[in-house]
Amino acid sequence: MLALYDRAVAAISGRLPEGIALLVMRVALAGIFWRSGRTKVEEGSVLSISDTTYFLFKEEYAGVPLPSDFAAVMATYAEHLFPILLVIGLFARLSALALLGMTLVIQIFVYPEAWWQVHILWAAMCMVLIVRGAGLFSLDALLARKASQESAQ
Repeated sequence: MLALYDRAVAAISGRLPEGIALLVMRVALAGIFWRSGRTKVEEGSVLSISDTTYFLFKEEYAGVPLPSDFAAVMATYAEHLFPILLVIGLFARLSALALLGMTLVIQIFVYPEAWWQVHILWAAMCMVLIVRGAGLFSLDALLARKASQESAQ
């Protein structure tokens, strides 16, 4: 029985299964922040920040220790840029670190009661991507292979 388990573990521990898992992780995390970012812009626009967003940052998210207009712009842009980078797997560790920072700001200053329901999951996904990277199916991996080939020449 142990040998069967060991073979199963070996099969799912390879680069291909890990690459698939990290791709799904990147898409899942990106989806969370992308959808949040889209609620901050005028419907039908690409990045025109809504008046409602400015109001929320001034009133409901007033605990964030940044000027509210600046925080609204930065959050909106971050929730659009970093998910795109995560999905394509470019600068994935940096993007996950930025989203972990956003998660911690939301946790500490906006919704401190949401740790066990939501934020711990976001933080865990970010940390996996920070530690493991984007995986096999990413531009980061493609660029690393290209750099490795060029240095070998």
